Amino acid sequence: MLQNIRDRLTGPFVWFIVGIIVIPFAFFGIDTFSGGGADPTVAKVGDQKITQAQFKAGYEQRLRQLQQLMGENFRPEMIDQARFRQNVLDDMVQESLMRQHVRKAGYRASDAALFQAISNIPAFQEDGKFNADTYRARLAQQGYSPARFELQVRDGIEMDQVREGVLDSAFVPTAGAALAYRLDRQQRSLAYAVFPVARYQAQATIEPAQVLAHYDGNKAKYQAPERLKVSYIELSMETLPPAPAPEAEYLRTIYEADKTARFSTVEERRARHILVNFGADKDAARKKVEDLAGRAKADFGATAKAESDDPGSKSQGGDLGWIKRGQMVEKFEQALFSLKSGEISDPVETEFGWHLIKLEDLRPARSRPFEDPSVQAELLELYRSRDSERRFEELAEKLEQTAFESPTALDPAAKAVGLPVKTTDWFTRGAGEGFAGEAAVRDAAFADDVLGGENSRPVKLGDNRVAVLRKAEYEAPRQKPMEEVADQIRAELLAQAGRTKASAEAAATIAALKEGKALERVLTDKKVDLKAPGLVKRDATGIEAPILEAAFRLPRPAEGQVSREQVSLPNGDVAVVIATAVQDADWAAAPEDEKRRETARLREAQAGAEFAAYRAELQKRLEVEIVNPPAPETEPAS
Repeated sequence: MLQNIRDRLTGPFVWFIVGIIVIPFAFFGIDTFSGGGADPTVAKVGDQKITQAQFKAGYEQRLRQLQQLMGENFRPEMIDQARFRQNVLDDMVQESLMRQHVRKAGYRASDAALFQAISNIPAFQEDGKFNADTYRARLAQQGYSPARFELQVRDGIEMDQVREGVLDSAFVPTAGAALAYRLDRQQRSLAYAVFPVARYQAQATIEPAQVLAHYDGNKAKYQAPERLKVSYIELSMETLPPAPAPEAEYLRTIYEADKTARFSTVEERRARHILVNFGADKDAARKKVEDLAGRAKADFGATAKAESDDPGSKSQGGDLGWIKRGQMVEKFEQALFSLKSGEISDPVETEFGWHLIKLEDLRPARSRPFEDPSVQAELLELYRSRDSERRFEELAEKLEQTAFESPTALDPAAKAVGLPVKTTDWFTRGAGEGFAGEAAVRDAAFADDVLGGENSRPVKLGDNRVAVLRKAEYEAPRQKPMEEVADQIRAELLAQAGRTKASAEAAATIAALKEGKALERVLTDKKVDLKAPGLVKRDATGIEAPILEAAFRLPRPAEGQVSREQVSLPNGDVAVVIATAVQDADWAAAPEDEKRRETARLREAQAGAEFAAYRAELQKRLEVEIVNPPAPETEPAS
């Protein structure tokens, strides 16, 4: 069936920018693993290998998906490259484990399930219906062939059968839900006092000898990193001036070349159908569809609602919407496009069963004329877009060639492409502003050839933006003199003294409470205020997280007693946290909808934990060996 679909996939590539293709399966997106010959092995998973090339393909695909998902907000420097590489490899290992397991266990996905999954993907639909031309175009944009894509979707369906089997088997007993509810919605009577670092810091005195001793003992901490200024030429297609409007005959040439694909619409037919599945008796199904033909002539929609086996169109009276050639299987399409408006077909046999098809309406093929103002505007935009692409490519090639031929200066290249030479402010390997804020720029700037005084190779900063740069000024790493950092050291020592004193005061408070002294009296002596919000929940607002976490971490206080703990706050202050009482939630008195939500939440958590354990067991059975951890050079240029 899927081969029939592929055989009819025709039409030009007409989609310029499409959203990310999302498949609703847990495991999808990496090529089938196999031996890679001379290709270095990254990991061995059971009897399969993940090669360097396969890892690179998976990495680039994940990166493209992230770029498309974030759009203009994407910045390469936002990614922790080491973690990103590890996540990609982990995903590929888990997919390989699951794939080997499902094949050995005998899980299979039928052609019907595969077609259903693909046809339900919104990225492949037009007007809510699967479109073969869109299917091929969007796969081509992602670098997929239909056969390769269908294999991966089939794998995903099979692996989903395993995953859903584990997840759907999870359950939570009522007693477990009740315990979780009682603890999750527990309230605690809270009081706390904060010992501010600023107060004790103001009381501290730092001598010059302390500053000098700290500097001498921590010189490595007070080094200035190497830094650069670079001169650069930046070429962007967006800044190229638009080409003047060409002669009308030139636009007509473009029109004739793109008329079919861009300025014409093919014939469309609006159809309804009634489907009768074959079931166990194909002849009985044929007899049923013949019997339905008479009822369908009287009221096709009502008959479809009552009798059709197609769950997607039954509730709409069999309405399939507008259909183009290539969207349906061959026999269905032949019957539909042979009907006259209002006519109903004889029974039609396809892979899905027997059909009765009614042609509701049709839109004939038509072309927008060259003289149409909207066509003229579209042609001019198309001409200018193609001209800008051509000029950008020519200038980029000229920029690269001239910068290479004159490696010790940018002026010849700037003159060749008609762009100015600009200069950045100082920046380091890890940070910069403006042009130097891009990681690719900093990587190129600190490359050996640029530090050696040569022009960089072209730095790609996007699909339509490129730059060449060279060193303008350079400062090597240097030890900052003590005079330069004395104020910084003094501030650090004062902060340290303040934290030490605040911590000591908090510890003394807890010790006094253990001795039986009154809390209010101890805090009054130390000139610290007591805050007592009373009963609070785990998600209470207006209380700093470390204080709230400590309150629910403390042991349940005995009758007439309190629990206390000292904690550090993000700003350096120190707090003494006191819990005086605990009030559990009452499961028996909880509304039924809350009980259902709590049970469902726990079941989802339990299901996730069980599936993680299931995968861990697979990993024990199928040995995983990381042979060569993926290196940074496998990454594509940003």
